[in-house]
Amino acid sequence: MDQGTFAAPLWAWAAIGAVIAVMLAVDVLSHRDNHVIELREALIWTGVWVAAGLAFGVVVWLGWGGEPAIAYYSGYLLEKALSIDNVFVFALLFGYFRVPAEYQHKVLFWGVVGALAFRLVFIFAGAELLHRLAVAGFVLGAFLIWTGWRLAVRGEPDVDPERNVVVRLFRRMVPTEPHYHGSRFVVRIDGRRRATLLLLALVAIEATDIVFAIDSVAAILAITTNTFLVWTSTAFAVLGLRSLYFCLAGLLRHFGYLRYGLAVLLAFAGTKLILAETPVGKLPLWLTLLVVVLTLSTSIGWSVVAAHRERRRQAGP
Repeated sequence: MDQGTFAAPLWAWAAIGAVIAVMLAVDVLSHRDNHVIELREALIWTGVWVAAGLAFGVVVWLGWGGEPAIAYYSGYLLEKALSIDNVFVFALLFGYFRVPAEYQHKVLFWGVVGALAFRLVFIFAGAELLHRLAVAGFVLGAFLIWTGWRLAVRGEPDVDPERNVVVRLFRRMVPTEPHYHGSRFVVRIDGRRRATLLLLALVAIEATDIVFAIDSVAAILAITTNTFLVWTSTAFAVLGLRSLYFCLAGLLRHFGYLRYGLAVLLAFAGTKLILAETPVGKLPLWLTLLVVVLTLSTSIGWSVVAAHRERRRQAGP
């Protein structure tokens, strides 16, 4: 079955919505005491989320065939890879706002809920745009190629919240306390409700993630415009973002060359979108999955080898 010819029934959308809601509920109940997430716990939860994402790919394969399953796994791997770039930005934002370690999971939880909502809107809007306007493929393709180039040549991303339009607008419109009040997002002071610094950190993360959402959704739409496959691959990848952050936040320096791999994937996705609107047509899904796997493997391996050589150089003879 071609990945673009099947339409998921309404019960499938309802079922996956219920599964996501249950997974979010289990996660928030497991961390309701606002404790510091240690590496062992983060690794366990990362394994749970990855297993859930891979298992759903099997469900897609059993229900709709190999082609949709390949499209799902390609989108899942691409979103997962792009999430690593999110982790780096989130670490910078947490450092900027000095968010206490015990409250970081709560901020990331609600950040993920917002990320899922934004991506769902972008998925349907992007798919409809590609369906109705042939020129949209060229525009989105060019945008992804430009995004890949920018990612390859930039240094550290500029995430200064003081320059973020959404954060500045929020500060102007909402009375904000420049302090933390435990894990509360809102407090009442002198009879007036005021946002805490924790809520401002959440707003900064959501505002920053919108840019990542546009990039990642456009890249996955280059793989398939089937909204069910795009949504499920995106959702299962994003659901593990919190545990991935606590696994990788202290290890990101070992993945210095990963951004070049992500840049290649974004440029490849853009090229794929453009070619789909030409006589060349859509590239085969097996080729997309192969490019994603090889690019990620090469960039991660390159990063690990380079980091090992740097440690040996610093250690001296």
